[in-house]
Amino acid sequence: MQRAILLTGGAGFIGSNFVHMLLEQRPDWRLVNLDALTYAGNLQNLAAAEGNPAHVFVKGSITSAEEVDRALDACGDLPISVVHMAAESHVDRSIQSGLPFVDTNVLGTQVLLDRCRARGVERFVHVSTDEVYGSLGPEGFFTEETPLAPNSPYSASKAGSDLLVRAAHHTHGFPALITRCSNNYGPWQFPEKLIPLMIANASEDKQLPIYGDGMQVRDWLYVQDHCEAILAVLERGEVGEVYNIGGHNEYPNLAIVRMILEALGKPESLMVTVADRPGHDRRYAIDAGKIERELGWTPRFTFEQALPMTIAWYQSQPEWLQGLRSGAYREYYERQYGPQGQG
Repeated sequence: MQRAILLTGGAGFIGSNFVHMLLEQRPDWRLVNLDALTYAGNLQNLAAAEGNPAHVFVKGSITSAEEVDRALDACGDLPISVVHMAAESHVDRSIQSGLPFVDTNVLGTQVLLDRCRARGVERFVHVSTDEVYGSLGPEGFFTEETPLAPNSPYSASKAGSDLLVRAAHHTHGFPALITRCSNNYGPWQFPEKLIPLMIANASEDKQLPIYGDGMQVRDWLYVQDHCEAILAVLERGEVGEVYNIGGHNEYPNLAIVRMILEALGKPESLMVTVADRPGHDRRYAIDAGKIERELGWTPRFTFEQALPMTIAWYQSQPEWLQGLRSGAYREYYERQYGPQGQG
């Protein structure tokens, strides 16, 4: 069936991967991509979609009702579903200032909900994070019933947006669903995140800043698997439900960095310890049993398969990477990691 998808944040990391997947797998759908093009949004991520009539890019912010309406208008007369990815998403930046996170993630989500409810959209998938659950001990997993206990301004703002989506469903019968994913990695990820940062620095023989003892554990999910899970929720998920999405790949950060160094043939002497992040969560791990049982989704890629693919992709994109690692990003990097992280 032909339909229109309004995707918010589609010039970012996960969003651009979702664009490329959807254009390939659902070529008869109309994809309207609303993105404010902040520091993490990059039209170069969408170069392969340029000229495709199924993809319509609209520059605008979810905090503006007028700009959201403009994107909804671009969907035409087709039935509209929404995949909401637009968010401020970096914990370290939220520690420096939480206001942009509240503005985009909380206010922006409410504006988007209001305009989509007025338009009568058919489905609304809100893409969230496992960080809203807080930190785990050495055992156990996050389930959809785990209480929300966010520990950073970023995760608190995402928890706030989750609750607004939940309230829209329960108060207004709004056709919303929520997904919560573990740490993503793969092509087009902004190089402030662990894996692309370490690949980029190691490739240039620069020092690799490691927070604290480096033993913070994350469940790693390849971005293609995440995009396919979101599509499964969009098409087959039950309205009002939450679906956790995980990769079944738990590794401490230090092990990830060592894998990258080994793959690139670089020495471990490039690693340098920096002060740990304030309030750094120790472990995240997802129980993805619900989405596997109910929607038939399972990850297709293991970490051992997808990490080399990711390293190869970044090594093939030096101009893309250098374009991001200049100007405002370099200033942020110096504030965050200090001169010892520069190499």
